[in-house]
Amino acid sequence: MEAENPNQASGTHLARSLGPVMLWGLGVGYVISGMYFGWNLGLAEGGTLGMAIATGLIILLYITFTFSYTELACSIPKAGGVFDYAHRALGKKWGFLAGMAQVIEFVFAPPAIAAAIGAYFHIFLPGIPVVVIAMFAYLVFTTLNIIGVKAAASFELIITILAVVELLIFAGITLPHFEWANLEKNSLPHGTKGIWACIPFAIWFFLGLEGIANVAEETIQPQKTILKGFGSALLTLIILCVLVFVSSIGVAGWEAIVYASPGAAPSDSPLPLAMAQVTGNSGWVYHLLITIGLLGLIASFHGIILAAGRASFEFGRVGYFIKAMGKIHPKFKTPANALLINMSLGIIALLTGETGAIITIACFGAVTLYIISMVTLLRLRQKEPNLDRPFNVPFYPYFPIIALCIGIVCMIAMITLYPLISLFYFGILAIAYAWFHFFVKNIADEQHPNSPGVDNLPGK
Repeated sequence: MEAENPNQASGTHLARSLGPVMLWGLGVGYVISGMYFGWNLGLAEGGTLGMAIATGLIILLYITFTFSYTELACSIPKAGGVFDYAHRALGKKWGFLAGMAQVIEFVFAPPAIAAAIGAYFHIFLPGIPVVVIAMFAYLVFTTLNIIGVKAAASFELIITILAVVELLIFAGITLPHFEWANLEKNSLPHGTKGIWACIPFAIWFFLGLEGIANVAEETIQPQKTILKGFGSALLTLIILCVLVFVSSIGVAGWEAIVYASPGAAPSDSPLPLAMAQVTGNSGWVYHLLITIGLLGLIASFHGIILAAGRASFEFGRVGYFIKAMGKIHPKFKTPANALLINMSLGIIALLTGETGAIITIACFGAVTLYIISMVTLLRLRQKEPNLDRPFNVPFYPYFPIIALCIGIVCMIAMITLYPLISLFYFGILAIAYAWFHFFVKNIADEQHPNSPGVDNLPGK
């Protein structure tokens, strides 16, 4: 296949350079900021018990989804991820909607993380506004991603390892002060409704893991490497999720890591609040761990920018977005235009200052992706039983069906509890689909004969 050759002179082909360790670093890195902030906002909605139940449901979702999605990624190792899978199984319309949901997820997640980076740095640099720090972070890490995927992935691996170590140190300091009674304090403040309200914040614990599939086109032997990357990353993240949840709430109850003071706005930095309960907020241990903790935010911020660039690039490459987004930088061989446009959109979202709403929009995109990708897997099994599948999801069809059902439940819960945000999200999808329907779908294949139609995808 043409795209398999890394030495192609074409300006639309990505070079292969990533192995399983790099994929583990990317997978954990995409997600690890979810351990550092964002999830604690769910505690204000459902308390410890509500958030725990929601998180357990989401862990089951990600276990079943990840193994199912790995089958798709190994069978169709393309930069567009779910866009390419759905395009093949369900046709152009569903392929576009799936790809658009993925782009929304990956474009809206970074500004929420950037806001948290700004909030963490603001602890040490109170004279610099949070938004200025966040915008500077966008410029730095977009530039790094433009320079090259191997350099970007190597940097990601290093900071991800440091971020994991920091979480282990955090747990080591806080767990000796754990008291079970702290988990029981006001554990379900808004009743069972609070459980459903926690769902997007539980998803935030793991959101972005599917981004591993978007670098499949840049992975060495993707049919073998992707499984190793997905599986090891998921196991690492589940362990860290449970550890952070228990150790941070266990020191003083959930309210202590949501509100810096009584009546204050919910905080974007729960781990510093938990640490302050143990070490105070002026000791060297506190400041050291907060400094290292920034690496977790940076790992996810940088990693999701990388995945977002590939998702947007694929849309541009097949003519579903502006053509410039589908071009590769002639020197660095990276999707520079897609990265720059994503940065511009992310900064606009950042300037709204609505971190909780931005997280929820990203989660709407993610859940849409999960639902469509599971339908895609079930459809491909029927439509192309002889497709080369280097990895088969275990317990088929139960795993994809479980993931599909949980995804639908999550979508219904989020629409019910966040109606205005859901209108905004589906409004974006509707406007994008109108553009696709009236201006793109009838000419895209003619202009781009190598678009991901059935005859042009691997395994056919």
